[in-house]
Amino acid sequence: RLIIVASPDHPLAGKPDIAPAQLDGLSFILREEGSGTRLVAHAFFDEHGIMPHTRMELGSNEAVKQSVASGLGVTLLSEMTVRAELAAGTLVRLDVHGLPLRRQWFIAHPTSRRLSPAAAAFRQFLFDAAASLNAG
Repeated sequence: RLIIVASPDHPLAGKPDIAPAQLDGLSFILREEGSGTRLVAHAFFDEHGIMPHTRMELGSNEAVKQSVASGLGVTLLSEMTVRAELAAGTLVRLDVHGLPLRRQWFIAHPTSRRLSPAAAAFRQFLFDAAASLNAG
């Protein structure tokens, strides 16, 4: 699930049911061109006629989170990626109408081969994580 987060002192922090149009012109810290998160963000912007100001493009989620926590802009990231920062209060989730966005992930492996114990454990971890997210 993808959400928009900001620093706790952002003007939209704590406001309920923010219309996507209110994001128009905000400074966004985005992942680099070609990233899946960036593609989903731009699809959301296009759908709602939003023209964000791309303040920075960064190649890691950690760099994006630190920039947003410093008040340099807002971002759209995976809820799992910002879970610790939300709990610590260094980032806040903006209550934007139409969010969270969902991305689909697929797991593939040859059925003709038996998974190694590590691969089987990782596959189960992914299934359990997906079930946990879908329940919450």
